[in-house]
Amino acid sequence: MEIILYLSVAIIAIAFLVLVIYLSKTLSSLQVTLTSVSKTLDGLEKQLDGVTKETTVLLHKTNALAEDIQKKSESLNHVVGAVKEVGDSVRTFNGSIQNISSSVSQQLESNKEKVAQAISWGNVILELREKYKQRKQASSQTYTAEDPIPVPSKKRERARS
Repeated sequence: MEIILYLSVAIIAIAFLVLVIYLSKTLSSLQVTLTSVSKTLDGLEKQLDGVTKETTVLLHKTNALAEDIQKKSESLNHVVGAVKEVGDSVRTFNGSIQNISSSVSQQLESNKEKVAQAISWGNVILELREKYKQRKQASSQTYTAEDPIPVPSKKRERARS
């Protein structure tokens, strides 16, 4: 029985040795993998630093752009307010013109007879003027030596006296 005991101890020692060899190989393989992971993480950390710097610069530019847009928006608000005031002024002006137009129309309607009378008097004056021009032209026509020169009667009396 002693041999079985020694044989068992020898098998246990061999199994332990095989276990240690496989465990050693696994640990060395794990070491290579962990080294590769460490290098990858170092590269990612450098890339992340670059991305962080670019993000910071982009954030500053975005903030400056937002501030510029805010200023321009405030300026545009002033312009819109001014345009609104101009529109209100034009609307008020149009209302005033409409009031004046309706007032003139009402006064014209109420003085319609007077206007018609004034127009008829104007026509009479124009006709009288036209007749005066015709008489003046008739009296100022050129006469030949054979035609007698008409002398107004008042001038004859003066010439006699």
